[in-house]
Parts: sequence; structure tokens; C-alpha cells
Amino acid sequence: MNAYVLTLMANLSFSLGSQFFTHYSRKFSSSWMNTFKALVAASGFFITILATTGFHSIAFENVLWFFISGFIALGFGDILLLKAYEKIGPGRTMVLFGFHPVVVGFFAFLLLGQVIDTSKLWAIIFFIGCLLTFSYETFKTMGRWDISGLLFAFGGMLLDALGVMITRHAFDINSAITPFEGNFYRCVGALCSYLVVRKFAPFHFRSRFKSLSIKSKIYVFLGALFGTYLSLALYLNAIKMSDNLAAISAISITGVIFSSSFECIWEKKLPSKFLLISFVFFGCGMYFVFR
Repeated sequence: MNAYVLTLMANLSFSLGSQFFTHYSRKFSSSWMNTFKALVAASGFFITILATTGFHSIAFENVLWFFISGFIALGFGDILLLKAYEKIGPGRTMVLFGFHPVVVGFFAFLLLGQVIDTSKLWAIIFFIGCLLTFSYETFKTMGRWDISGLLFAFGGMLLDALGVMITRHAFDINSAITPFEGNFYRCVGALCSYLVVRKFAPFHFRSRFKSLSIKSKIYVFLGALFGTYLSLALYLNAIKMSDNLAAISAISITGVIFSSSFECIWEKKLPSKFLLISFVFFGCGMYFVFR
């Protein structure tokens, strides 16, 4: 399957799961939700690997690259982005995150020798325009910029971009390893980062999970399954296949559009004019991606 289609499917899956992430992050904490979804994903990848190819024998040094990617991007990167949401809101955060493909493209050119062709550059421009348009409505209601929030957002974006590059490098030196294995090692890395966080800011993982009703436990599990296990499986397949990481990154940042669409359905409200304009930019961007 085309790498761009896989990325789009990963985005849709993550956006669906993000509705549950938002609810339970507000109910408990972002660290609690991140730990739970990483635990579910790691377990899912472990079972999938045992049921399919089994674990390949690779050097510890090679496994370490996936571990570092998860520790940095899935662990601390997600924490910084959620902190930015708290400080300046998701609209402003996603405006900065809109420059993610530019950063990834620069890293890919510098470290992997990948070149962004003209059509893919236009796609990136349209996707960034998509996010800027969608965020404009949020900007109108804000009185000032929060410097600490901007730093959290920019830091989260850099760590995520760095994680993409490390993951691709890990695949390049481990051609036999499957995306399921790579994801398992990354999730283990993320869980280790949350163990570090827990030492400084306890989030009472077990007691809070036990306090949930059966229905809520099912909901939070399904959210983690779709938003982390399935989305990561699709996304890392795309990263492994693609020869243009900047374009993959550009498609990924449009998740804010899908999340907003699911939010309209969740809250039973009509989409705003800004969302509709964003869909136009999105359509133009997808045209250049698949042309």
C-alpha cells in the first residue's frame, strides 16, 4: 500500500483515539493517559509479533535506536506538546507544529540525502496553510502569547521530528525488522520515560485505573488501541516505505482537521467556516501529494 495512504489512515486512527485521550487526560492527567496508551500499545505489538513473524535477532545497539526514538518522541515529546496545549491551547500549538515537515525535510536532506521535489513542497505549503486557517479562530480570542507555552510547543515539535529521523535510521540499519517490532521497542522507551516522570510527579496509575467503571475502562482501552497501537503500526510502515519523509510529515500534521471533524460528531455540532476552509487547503495538498 502507498506510504501516503498509510499515513492518512494512521492520522484518522489517531484522531479517533485522541477524543478519548482528551477526555481522560482532563479527568486524570496527561502522564496517566500517555502511560496507559503506551502500555496498551506495547502489549498489542508484543502479542502481534509473537503471532506473526516472531522477534528477529538483532544487535542490542540497533534495538537501542528504536528505544531512544520512543524515549524522546513518544515519551518526552508528547509530554511537552500536552503542556503546550495547557499553556496556549491546541490552536497555537498546531500552528508551530505546522512547521514540522519543514524541520523533518531539513533533517532528511542533511542526514539521509532525501530531496523534496516541487510538487511535495507545494503540498507542505498547503498543509501548513490548512493549519494556519484552522487556528485563526482560536487566535482571535487570545489576548497575548505565552512564551513558556511556545517553548513547550516548539520543543515537542523538535523532539517529534528527531524521533522520526531516528526511527528511519533504525530501519535503514535493520532492514529485516518489522514495523511491529520497531513500535514495540519505541513503546518500551516511552514507558521508561514515564517511569522517570513518575519519580518527580506521581500520577497514581493503578489506583486511578481501578477507580474507572467497566464502561470507562473499555472506552479508554479502545482509545489506546486505535490512537496508539493501530496508528503507530500504520505510521511506522509509512516511514519505513517512504523516500520522502517531509511529505509524510506534512500529511501527519493534518490530524488536527480529522480531530476537529470527530469532535463535531462527538459534540453534535456543525463545522465552522474555518474548518471548511481548512478542508479546501487539505484537498489541494492531497492533490500534490498523489499527483
